[in-house]
Amino acid sequence: MKNNKSLGQHWLKNREILDEIADLARADMPDDTICLEIGPGLGTLTSSLLRRFSQVIAVEYDEQLAKNLPKSFPGKNLQVVHGDILQTDIASLVKEKPYVAVGNIPYYITSPIVRTLLTAQPLPQRVVLLMQKEVAERIAAEPGSHSLLSLFVQNQAEVELGPVVKAAEFTPPPKVDSQVIILNPLAEPQIPASALVLASRGFANPRKKLSANLADQAHTKAEWEQILQKCSINPAARAQDLDLWDWQELSQFC
Repeated sequence: MKNNKSLGQHWLKNREILDEIADLARADMPDDTICLEIGPGLGTLTSSLLRRFSQVIAVEYDEQLAKNLPKSFPGKNLQVVHGDILQTDIASLVKEKPYVAVGNIPYYITSPIVRTLLTAQPLPQRVVLLMQKEVAERIAAEPGSHSLLSLFVQNQAEVELGPVVKAAEFTPPPKVDSQVIILNPLAEPQIPASALVLASRGFANPRKKLSANLADQAHTKAEWEQILQKCSINPAARAQDLDLWDWQELSQFC
């Protein structure tokens, strides 16, 4: 089937890589864990998942693909839902069963999908996603390279980078390489949401020094420089230099 470019469809057909993604999703999970697959497409990853999970629930945005997929797996415990994962009631699908979320996801909606999964109720036990390599690296960033996305994800989950998948492994090949990322959601966020609200102010203009971005009616730029010093943070720092705990400490001055 021809891919739909507007939906960012690129088919991964390397069975060894597909099996590795499925193994990462299944590892150390209880026997009753089910799998929520995002964007199954032609079902290449679905095939590997069905061999490892007692049930796979696949959410597919493309109506024709959603209609055809069950025909490829007769007799298998596969439920295909035609819909947008960003608008899907995940709780109604998993029905309180422990689940992992897996998918080869479109590059253009990577961040919304990650945010949706890490704020879902109930939370997945694990999230294993194949995404643009650059985005995976950005999510796993350390101080000096942080973004709002990396702070949000690391506040909600333990992050691990998996194997890199070259563009040539896809049909049609995308313009960039991909990478698997493994997220293990935390029961509770590490720092309060209010601290990330402050971080969003800090990233308003990433090229500016943090003290300039944070300056408001409550605290001037000079006062923020003093606060940064009090928190043992370089007054010349920029938002990407701070970790979660820095933002938590700074938020106490708001």
